[in-house]
Amino acid sequence: MFSWVNKEQGGRNKEGDMFQTVTEGLQSLYSKKLLPLEETYLFHDFHSPALEEADFQSKPMVLLVGQYSTGKTTFIRYLLEQDFPGMRIGPEPTTDGFIAVMYGESEGVVPGNALVVDPKKPFRKLNAFGNSFLNRFICSQVPNKVLQSISIIDTPGILSGEKQRISRGYDFSEVLRWFAERVDRIILLFDAHKLDISDEFSEAIKAFRGQDDKIRVVLNKADQVDTQQLMRVYGALMWSLGKVINTPEVVRVYLGSFWAKPLQNTDNRRLFEAEAQDLFRDIQALPRNAALRKLNDLIKRARLAKVHAYIISYLKKEMPSLFGKEKKKEELIAHLPEIYQMLQREHHISPGDFPNVAKMQEQLVHYDFSKFPSLKLKLIESVDKMLSNKIAQLMNMIREEEGKQPVQMVMGGAFEGSEDGPFGHGYGEGISAGADTEDWIVSRDKPRYDEIFYTLMPINGKVTGVNAKKEMMNSRLPNTVLGKIWKLADCDRDGMLDDEEFALAQHLIKVKLEGYEIPSELPPHLVPPGHRKNPTADVLYNHQND
Repeated sequence: MFSWVNKEQGGRNKEGDMFQTVTEGLQSLYSKKLLPLEETYLFHDFHSPALEEADFQSKPMVLLVGQYSTGKTTFIRYLLEQDFPGMRIGPEPTTDGFIAVMYGESEGVVPGNALVVDPKKPFRKLNAFGNSFLNRFICSQVPNKVLQSISIIDTPGILSGEKQRISRGYDFSEVLRWFAERVDRIILLFDAHKLDISDEFSEAIKAFRGQDDKIRVVLNKADQVDTQQLMRVYGALMWSLGKVINTPEVVRVYLGSFWAKPLQNTDNRRLFEAEAQDLFRDIQALPRNAALRKLNDLIKRARLAKVHAYIISYLKKEMPSLFGKEKKKEELIAHLPEIYQMLQREHHISPGDFPNVAKMQEQLVHYDFSKFPSLKLKLIESVDKMLSNKIAQLMNMIREEEGKQPVQMVMGGAFEGSEDGPFGHGYGEGISAGADTEDWIVSRDKPRYDEIFYTLMPINGKVTGVNAKKEMMNSRLPNTVLGKIWKLADCDRDGMLDDEEFALAQHLIKVKLEGYEIPSELPPHLVPPGHRKNPTADVLYNHQND
């Protein structure tokens, strides 16, 4: 896996700690440096439960969230290419609980109450949400290759209205926040026919505050509308998301139809295939980036824990020793926004590192400030040292070790062969067109290119760079693109183009104008027959010339 220190040190860092993997290193840093700060200042009561071994050892997780009948369960079925225990699909709200779809040697269901006492599963802290939640939480175990690399969390379909929120019997948004802090990817699913973001959906998205880098959006069932409607739907979705996801960056939206049924409208088939491949690549990369994600989450947690310590210790310091405690407590809670600003200036902290002020005010009401601990600089300094030295060292070690390991990717299911074979996206199109044919594909349009070539006054069968440039610039492509095309087409690097090289340049321009990318190296099937190591190999092309 990843080694924490190099072998020359015998597996020890400067403090004598022995770590064999990055995961072990993260776990040790958390328990020795960060956990003492969290426990001292009641971090777990205010923000997030303590992390356990399973939180560091678990596979990457993908959380699916969306309103009912947007295709969340069907999306999982699409990725796995098989049913899983506990799945229910229908137009009405069907998934009424959380389902953790994980790898198992045999199919089976583990109920929530048993799941939260399993030390090998990263769900033990969900016990705090009580039986109302645990009765609606199961683990569906499936012997599926996809699940050997990732786990998928299916969530209840979101409805609108206060009644639905109360009837759940547990704090739905808080459960989502708990998962959001631990998963590697959050996928919000929307139906092309149901773009409204209900009150509960809006609250759910707000629960992902601070996890914006994990969020991706899928506009599902996009084949059920035509191109003009799809443009309107996409615009409406972006407008709706802009109101609830308060980030300057535009969230990534994938368009498609993620189920194994024929497309109802095939006008945008090529777009849907490209979008599906982009989404697949994003999910496939999760195992490779898992260690870095856990490192990033630990850094965010450490920064929040530091800020929390400053807040708690300041409230303690401001409390009177004898009389007027309740009045002072009310005053401090009311002026918490001003306290935030003061602490920002005093400790040079970014406003984005502070917890939600309204939620913090609501929680502080239940505590006796006089019993809060005072500021202990040694704990703060220990976390600062971890962030400045240990984390930086570990980050460098992750990249070094990644280069020594085979690339880890999600395989199996819909990911199996998604880019290979004739049904892979882009196969036989653009630069790969003609890769599986015997003739040189450029020869099909070469008579037309030859007419242009001979108008450019070739000398000894070649046109100069100046004359070729004039013709190539008629494409209106940028000079950077044309320069790249020139380098690919000038096979013998003599600064001039013969008729085959000129035809190749025109073909590459055509490929680019059709919206495809130009490669950095010329594929073997596009090398002109006259410039191949064995020109006589292209018998068909020579026959056409005869």
